Amino acid sequence: MKRFLSAALVVFLAAPFARAADFDDATVRAALKKLVPNAKVDKVEASPIPGYAQAIVGSQLVYVSNDGRYVLQGTLYDADAKLDLTAARMSREHVAKLDAYPEAQRIVFKPKGTPKYKVTVFTDIDCGYCRKMHTHIAEYNERGIQVDYLFFPRSGPGTPSFDKAVSVWCAKDRQSAFTSAKAGQDPAPLKCDNPVAQEYQLGLAVGVDGTPAVYAPDGSKIGGYLTPDQLQASLDRLAAAPKPGA
Repeated sequence: MKRFLSAALVVFLAAPFARAADFDDATVRAALKKLVPNAKVDKVEASPIPGYAQAIVGSQLVYVSNDGRYVLQGTLYDADAKLDLTAARMSREHVAKLDAYPEAQRIVFKPKGTPKYKVTVFTDIDCGYCRKMHTHIAEYNERGIQVDYLFFPRSGPGTPSFDKAVSVWCAKDRQSAFTSAKAGQDPAPLKCDNPVAQEYQLGLAVGVDGTPAVYAPDGSKIGGYLTPDQLQASLDRLAAAPKPGA
């Protein structure tokens, strides 16, 4: 839920944390259901905050006191490590979902030889910046960056953009049809078994809220439209950054 608890959260006061021994899964879930009855809670687990558990709800992470009274939404930082703990946890969740999605259901543009980096890009056929990004595909590949495209028609199922994505997938030469569509040429209408709806749902699950949405190998979202210089710089910076627990 993109706006999960946006209006319902209590104010978190700077008071000592209750140090309950352990959280109870059912108590945490019940607390969240009180605020958002239709919330789908994917996981409940221990958090870095004493007295609090953390819950993954769709593409978001929220913190719930062990007694179920307080719910906290926001970014948790480790000041000593200078680490965004919320983003780090969700990156692990996102990379698990992205890695589980088969390459055979992606439209892949590979460099020659072994890729130095691989990024996953959620894209919309009719998105202007998505089209601009694809004009750089040869240079991304020349820099050793593999680009795996997944469809995310922003207008949703049953719309012209969604149908164009299906037509591209169903084309005999998907790469050529994709590149032509990105150049503004509408694909010939085609129907077949396709993964477009599944990819759209995957995008929602990893927090896509606009296109293009570029995900690094570690599952972190590193931007929207990125030039080759910007994309390489972001990937180099991530590769050089200290890893949590290192």
